[in-house]
Amino acid sequence: MRLPFGQPVEPDPGNAGEGSVVLFEPCRIPLARFFFFRPERKVRHDVDASRAAGEIPPAIALAAQSEHVAPERLRDLRRRRESRHPRNRKRREIRPVAVGEGLTIKVNANVGSSRDRADISLEMEKMRAAVAAGADAVMDLSTGGPIDEIRRAILAECPVPVGTVPLYQAAADGNLRGKSWVELSADDFFDGIEKQARDGVDFMTVHCGVTRASIERLIREGRRLDIVSRGGSLLAEWMEHNGQENPFHDQYDRLLAICREYDITISLGDGLRPGCLADATDRAQVHELMTLGELTERAWAKDVQVMVEGPGHVPLHQIAANMVLQKRLCHGAPFYVLGPW
Repeated sequence: MRLPFGQPVEPDPGNAGEGSVVLFEPCRIPLARFFFFRPERKVRHDVDASRAAGEIPPAIALAAQSEHVAPERLRDLRRRRESRHPRNRKRREIRPVAVGEGLTIKVNANVGSSRDRADISLEMEKMRAAVAAGADAVMDLSTGGPIDEIRRAILAECPVPVGTVPLYQAAADGNLRGKSWVELSADDFFDGIEKQARDGVDFMTVHCGVTRASIERLIREGRRLDIVSRGGSLLAEWMEHNGQENPFHDQYDRLLAICREYDITISLGDGLRPGCLADATDRAQVHELMTLGELTERAWAKDVQVMVEGPGHVPLHQIAANMVLQKRLCHGAPFYVLGPW
């Protein structure tokens, strides 16, 4: 069986300072790239005591001021699970960011090293430029060099929520131990998540919806560009080699327990997003989205915050349909928009 992946075509964050502006693609502007959150609903932060007492916690008051809404309204949105604030319990001095129904669209900037270009000072410069430009969040997508040191330096200084893709950490750590990607175990995957959780990462992209069933659908229907997500490609290769289910799906409750402990927001990755207009809204994309909707409900049941990524490359006449699908299948969870459209 030919697996539907080859060279992942996601942009290399190591070259994030080059190029020109492209809307809804990770936009290449000097020193930073941007994505867009489509806010609808999210789920929890460390304000339970104040909420139970009917008080307005300082984080909610500050976020409400930024959103130009009444603090009472934002508090009530939280009570109804229609608004949440991505922030790890271990991080205290960051700007409160509210994502949810009726709030402003948030902008996330990606930074990160590569194997060919790994410089902590450069990544810090990118992060500072992103924050100065008004980014509401920053993702460290480092794939090479001193990944731990880069992430910890960013977390120590960045005043807004910080996200990561722990899969990249697992691959890099395995490589340092002389292991190929397919030789990694489920424990190797979760070791990276736990390490980043302890460091204080606020939200994590995890490709939980890439399953053996969704890959089979992709193969049966066929695609022009197959799998273009780096995380989706890696997991498809791992599942094929080991004959096992995606550990992030198979052990999803283990992931939720970590996120619940540290109050980390899960950004459910779109590992099977279409990479060209010809593949838009196909069976694999929709099957993964249905799975992510089920996982969203399971996360909410454990009081874990969720965002859903998507939809990938979509033609103009399918934008509305994709929005309706995401809202319906994922029960109004915030949409972390990747593109371009």
